[in-house]
Amino acid sequence: MTIARASIDKPIITWIIILVCLFGGIWGFLNLGRLEDPAFTIKQAVVITQYPGASAEQVAEEVSEPLEAAIQRMGEVSEITSVNRPGVSRIDVEVEDTIRGEDLPQVWTELRQQIDGVVGSLPDGAGAPFVDDGFGDVYGIFFAVTADGFTDAERHQLATFLRRELLAVDGVADVEVAGLPEEAIFVEPDLAISAHLGVDPQVIAHALAEADSVADAGSIDSETASTMIQTPEGSDSVSEIAGLSIGVGGEIINLFDIAEVNRGRQDDPDQIIRFNGAEAFTIGVSGLADENIVDVGNRVDARLAELQPEIPYGVELHPIYQQHVVVDEASNGFLLNLAMSVAIVVLVLGVFMGPRAAIVVGTTLLLTVVGTLLFMAIFGIEMERISLGALIIAMGMLVDNAIVVAEGMQVAMAHGKKSRDAAEEATGKTQIPLLGATVIGIMAFAGIGLSPDSTGEFLFSLFAVIGISLLLSWILAITVTPLLGHYFFKQGEVNDDDAYGGIIFRGYGALLRGALRIRWLVVVALIAVTAACYVGFGQVKQQFFPDSNTPIFFVHYTMRQGTPIDTTSERMRVLEDFLAARDEVQAVSTYVGQGATRFLLTYSSERPNPAYGHLIVRTETLDQIPQLRADLEAFAAANLGDGEFRTERLVFGPGGGSPIEVRFSGSDPVVLRDLADQAITVLQGASDNILAPRVDWREQELVLRPNYATDRAQAAGVSRDDVAQIIRFATDGVTAGTYREGDRALPIILRVAPDAGVSAMDQTIVAQDGETLLPIEQVVDGFTYETQNTLIRRQNRLPTITVGASIPADLTAAQVQAEVQAAVEAMDLPYGYRMEWGGEYEASNEANASLGAQLPITALIMVLISVLLFNAVRQPLIIWLLVPMSVNGVAIGLLGTGLPFSFTALLGLLSLSGMLIKNGIVLVEEIDLTRETGKPLREAIVSASVSRLRPVLLAAATTILGMAPLLGDAFFVSMAITIMGGLAFASILTLVAAPVFYDIFFSRSERKAREAEGMATPA
Repeated sequence: MTIARASIDKPIITWIIILVCLFGGIWGFLNLGRLEDPAFTIKQAVVITQYPGASAEQVAEEVSEPLEAAIQRMGEVSEITSVNRPGVSRIDVEVEDTIRGEDLPQVWTELRQQIDGVVGSLPDGAGAPFVDDGFGDVYGIFFAVTADGFTDAERHQLATFLRRELLAVDGVADVEVAGLPEEAIFVEPDLAISAHLGVDPQVIAHALAEADSVADAGSIDSETASTMIQTPEGSDSVSEIAGLSIGVGGEIINLFDIAEVNRGRQDDPDQIIRFNGAEAFTIGVSGLADENIVDVGNRVDARLAELQPEIPYGVELHPIYQQHVVVDEASNGFLLNLAMSVAIVVLVLGVFMGPRAAIVVGTTLLLTVVGTLLFMAIFGIEMERISLGALIIAMGMLVDNAIVVAEGMQVAMAHGKKSRDAAEEATGKTQIPLLGATVIGIMAFAGIGLSPDSTGEFLFSLFAVIGISLLLSWILAITVTPLLGHYFFKQGEVNDDDAYGGIIFRGYGALLRGALRIRWLVVVALIAVTAACYVGFGQVKQQFFPDSNTPIFFVHYTMRQGTPIDTTSERMRVLEDFLAARDEVQAVSTYVGQGATRFLLTYSSERPNPAYGHLIVRTETLDQIPQLRADLEAFAAANLGDGEFRTERLVFGPGGGSPIEVRFSGSDPVVLRDLADQAITVLQGASDNILAPRVDWREQELVLRPNYATDRAQAAGVSRDDVAQIIRFATDGVTAGTYREGDRALPIILRVAPDAGVSAMDQTIVAQDGETLLPIEQVVDGFTYETQNTLIRRQNRLPTITVGASIPADLTAAQVQAEVQAAVEAMDLPYGYRMEWGGEYEASNEANASLGAQLPITALIMVLISVLLFNAVRQPLIIWLLVPMSVNGVAIGLLGTGLPFSFTALLGLLSLSGMLIKNGIVLVEEIDLTRETGKPLREAIVSASVSRLRPVLLAAATTILGMAPLLGDAFFVSMAITIMGGLAFASILTLVAAPVFYDIFFSRSERKAREAEGMATPA
């Protein structure tokens, strides 16, 4: 008894399958986790080390170099890059893609151990390296908080309150606050009075350091208990600090007698944030990895609503990005598209196969989709962009199995067979070929999903969902479809007319007979068409990832290196004012000094730089962005010519960097800068599409260096550190202590009052005897002006400079890359220097290489399956000759629509190849079965091909029309066109090419068999 007959004879089992898929799918849908992108581990850590007073070159040589050397000893590390600025080293450590996410904690532990091993060799004055392994955390629920009229201390209290309350929400992993005002206690001595009294700033600094210090005071032990003694309470208010007593020359004076003490903002904050022009700070909320982000976001919203009575009047929370809303809308939009696709499939089947077949196949398709949701919930596969896309990709193959079985049953029953016999006949000859074709279709994506690197981690749900849905579609096609056919299909008379006697079938049969008669001419025509399409495919625009359909774009504005953050902030206000006057702009978030908190997995925040400004601009609709970008760029060109300005769309794929990038590595910074300048000239000369070329080392800065008078200074007992300290006192100020306010620690900064009207050379310095005050001119012979690199980047321990460029909005990076690549690669490089491409070119090549590394293995498995399926070589060869034709319609579709061939289009091409192979297997298998009945070769080819015409065309038509709802989706539109155009063209070619190839491959053996039969007959 076959499975199909058993499904009819024992319907209770089949009905259990139906009900489990249906209600289990509903349960699965309600319990599926929802994310925007697949849970993905960013395998990167950041090591930050402070080295106050050191130049960028000293930081690179004395701090970054030994740390990088130690880190490089780790076998798991793939790339080390560092950014060296005066006083700080930042090292980014990326590990091999093949390292699993669950193994990363051990890797980071080893990283800390390697770093701890070299801490002792770091120079005096360098701080302890800090390892941040939470670099990849995503805070997708992102708010700007404005509190007009509140003091800075109240803003901090508000942020602490909100963070504490949101951390208590179920499912929240972390809450990050950024952009709060940076306060300090400023102590500004009156230089005339302090000099008259002989009060050295060091004496004041010492008193301030002990004003609120915390130290162990010991304990008292008795026979019954040990009583701890705590530090005496210190000065913990501004007034008490001002009242500190200082001993000078045997006399006691109060600090307020010689200095002004006040509380205020620091002059050079790390970051300034505004929302719609109003001062703000941001709060980012991240959810636990195993939580449904939609549920977490709803809980956060509910908690904020509950807190509203406790939040002071005037405080407003403005959503910048709400991942849970985006995910919910995307999921609902996808489900609508899926429902429309299923409805279109059923409608097409109803027109061409009748309403009964539409019900049978449509029900099987629906059960396949909801059953897939059940297994996704069981296996913990979230509903996100990739897994939802997998269902769409699989849609074209899901319906094939049911159509083949339903069509076979319908034809057999129309000829008078009973439903059980018809089901057995329809599945008996197709279930194994369909299974083999299904497995091959799954294997087309195995190279992506099973890749051991980050690409495989990111796209695993694609492979898993396609595998689940296709296997389930085969199981339901040989169980549920026969049962439903038993209920709905009618049995005809034994002598009914030929089911394939219609005009379409007869026309196709005549066309095929003609093609077989001129088979070699057909082959030449197929080769010519395929070659022409490959040439056309070369003209298709290439794109790594498409632009996002979220109506957001970014603005990057960088002034000359060394520009103070306040100056950059004022220039950003010019842009804010322009955007505020535009009706289409919904919101503008401004970040000065560095980028925003990572609110998207694909968002890469710009590293700290006071000269950098960043805008996140949200419009009402996506269509408004191109014109607004153009107007904004024109406005910036006219009004902000003193900085580098560029805009950038939010993309679905990895972010950061420039579309066009070229890197130069070598030992000499001077040579590297010269190569970078040459590269900019070459890029601009090679293409007019190179916009805003830039160098990531930025401009050199002017540096003042005091000339230490060694002999005089040493005779007076004044060290270089003493000179640096007094100059810092006269400029930025010296951090002399800490002012504690609850959980906050504000620095106490001792400095010369900014409006005192004195310079560094007006200062005095204490000699070694502790009493003599010397003018600073006695230990410093003026200052020397130098130009230095204040931003030195290294890659894998070599200084590396990168030239980046933007491109016009209507072009892809691949187009511009093709225009400039040859010219740049023709540059002469000095010995010991190398050039590498970065940007989208590098990212695309790395992703394609990752896929390409696995494709040969999966292709071999697919070929072996097809060989084993037929237990022969010629039939699989016929099928694989069809695969190159899958590009034909793709080229026509993409060229006709002007869409680029993106990463999603590549996935569509793999799906298309699977569909083509599946059609080929079923068609070739049918020809083999027909030949076994004794029919002559060409008659068998025509008869079998005609019988497969309706399943092939219906599968193509339902797939093509089922993709129509995706034409409005920015992420999937290229994939939809790839499948629609490719399948439309390839299906027609398949119905001609496969029979012609079959005739060519088997005609000789057919003649030999006929000749042998003819010779045997007379005998």
